Amino acid sequence: MTDMAGWSVETLHPEYAQALREDELLYDSQTEHQRLRVFRNARFGKVLTLDGVVQVTEADNFVYHEMLTHVPILAHGGAKRVAIVGGGDGGMARAALDHASVERVTMIEIDAGVVEFSKTYLPEISRGAFDDPRLELVIADGAAFMRESGDTFDVIIVDSTDPVGPGEVLFTDTFYGHARERLSEGGILVTQNGVPFMQPDELTNTMRAFRALFRDWGCYLATVPTYAGGPMAFGWATDGVARDAAMQTLKARYAAAGLSTLYYTPEVHKAAFALPGYVKALMPE
Repeated sequence: MTDMAGWSVETLHPEYAQALREDELLYDSQTEHQRLRVFRNARFGKVLTLDGVVQVTEADNFVYHEMLTHVPILAHGGAKRVAIVGGGDGGMARAALDHASVERVTMIEIDAGVVEFSKTYLPEISRGAFDDPRLELVIADGAAFMRESGDTFDVIIVDSTDPVGPGEVLFTDTFYGHARERLSEGGILVTQNGVPFMQPDELTNTMRAFRALFRDWGCYLATVPTYAGGPMAFGWATDGVARDAAMQTLKARYAAAGLSTLYYTPEVHKAAFALPGYVKALMPE
């Protein structure tokens, strides 16, 4: 195909691109930080792109959101306070708030425009999260918040863009060190670390920082169709023993939470930490 008119072409990787047909353009605007676009695609429903890179789709966002929230929250077993860095579309907040046991979700988003736009154009993603009284929305730089805040959290979820532009600072050793200071005893930090087949350095660099900072570190995987190039990696870091939660314990917690999930299961939770050889090879020694 040479004529790409009517298609959104993502060129995040210099040697690889993916394209989604724009059946209907719903929004196109430049904010202070980035260009936001929303269009409708017959397969994926509404699609949000930032600077041309797919961030979330109506059809497959459940994989990403379930795996970055339910894995750490259910592994922890007693998470009351959750912080989300990024996540302006509200999907991560919604997934965290689906846990009735979570008392407070603090969402730190640098771009107020993303939040307001998502409320209007992507309400299917947040599903009322912004109206939940347990949600505290902070419009601020996530790195500065972790450096300056005196709050502590049981789970910190870094729902960042890729390490370019505003998201770049969220992949540094300094940021991870400050995030560690914000964790309560036994707290868990999880991060978005891209597709390791396409972005190996991104994962290795984060793992190198985690190895220096945490007792238990590594990553787990999930396959998100529009994050193309193979399974996606999510960084995992804690000084606690949450990764060791037994299958029966996870099943009991999952049942008690009353979650309705399309990707996450306790079995998938355990299996996600089993890494293929090429991903293992990216782990620092």
